[in-house]
Amino acid sequence: MNNALLWLGRGAGVIGALVCAVAIVTRVAGKYWLADFQVGTLLLAGSAAMIAGCFCFLWMLTQRPG
Repeated sequence: MNNALLWLGRGAGVIGALVCAVAIVTRVAGKYWLADFQVGTLLLAGSAAMIAGCFCFLWMLTQRPG
């Protein structure tokens, strides 16, 4: 279970960071829309994915014996 939470947390964090980076670069380029999504929505989705990754890591840490 811990190994799955670790990889789920890492995956969510990396995907979230990439989505945030794309949203930031798109907005700095002066665009408000990307693939029919507002850039702010993409930034929010990336933040939510990173938070989900943090929760997975926290859950994994609380499951450790000790």
